[in-house]
Amino acid sequence: MDTAIDTKALEITPVSGSLGAEVRGIPLQDATPADADTIKALLLEHLVLFFPDQALTPDQHIAFGKLFGELESHPNLLFGGERPEFFELHAAGGEGAIADEWHSDLSCEVSPSVMAILHMVKCPDVGGDTMWANQYKAYEQLSPAMKEFCEGLTALHDADPHGRADRMAIHPVVRVHPETGRKSLFVNEHFTRRIVELSHEESKAVLGYLTRWAASPPFTVRYSWRAGTIAIWDNRCTQHYVLNDFEGERVIQRVTVMGDHPEGAKPPRWDPALRTLSAASRHDRQLSQHLKAKASED
Repeated sequence: MDTAIDTKALEITPVSGSLGAEVRGIPLQDATPADADTIKALLLEHLVLFFPDQALTPDQHIAFGKLFGELESHPNLLFGGERPEFFELHAAGGEGAIADEWHSDLSCEVSPSVMAILHMVKCPDVGGDTMWANQYKAYEQLSPAMKEFCEGLTALHDADPHGRADRMAIHPVVRVHPETGRKSLFVNEHFTRRIVELSHEESKAVLGYLTRWAASPPFTVRYSWRAGTIAIWDNRCTQHYVLNDFEGERVIQRVTVMGDHPEGAKPPRWDPALRTLSAASRHDRQLSQHLKAKASED
């Protein structure tokens, strides 16, 4: 895909060998649709972007987010406030709203997050870094046999970490990015519960391997925050993790662009692996109920 853009006025500094870049030269509070196109092209290249010294008011933050698509409130958590599409998370002394498991935002939804725009309002002097992992590389560095196997699988995701285990979605284990055409892994330790086409025991082994592999150090970047930094990441090809290792206060503000429709690299190759009624079939109950609910909707 041709994403050539004029970046002569920008200072773009990669922050790791796998993903991530700092960008200077675009005042985000005054960003135009043309600036948004430039940012989107850079995001396709670097997967996560950091804009230091960019403190935005909530209204400016929302206006900037709307340049990239429709903003939505969090579907599983209620934050209150007069701006449902904008929320603020507080943590102090390593306690509070800390996303300290690897995850792709809202993969438990039928249409997960496309991208997130985060404003680091306040951060501790040390700790509280965030890590991202490149899921293109996680797929590309699998063996050919494992790639072929995974492309025929789907996985059940749920919102149990948000207290909503009833909210579920099935997505491909290997998805294709709608803009770049590249394949990436799409399973994570936070939301992914089960590989549909494998038995409970097989899924536990394979899914455990894939979620560990997806966060392998060579695929990652670790970013140390400064107050006033804006981060934007492509949720379709990354995962992220907040290090819960800090003292002091950490305050973020965020908007989310929703509306993604994960497309698999290939159609599922096998039927769901469900036992007939037995003591062990309890491991299949959630998947079975979800498949029945989907069938009744269709």
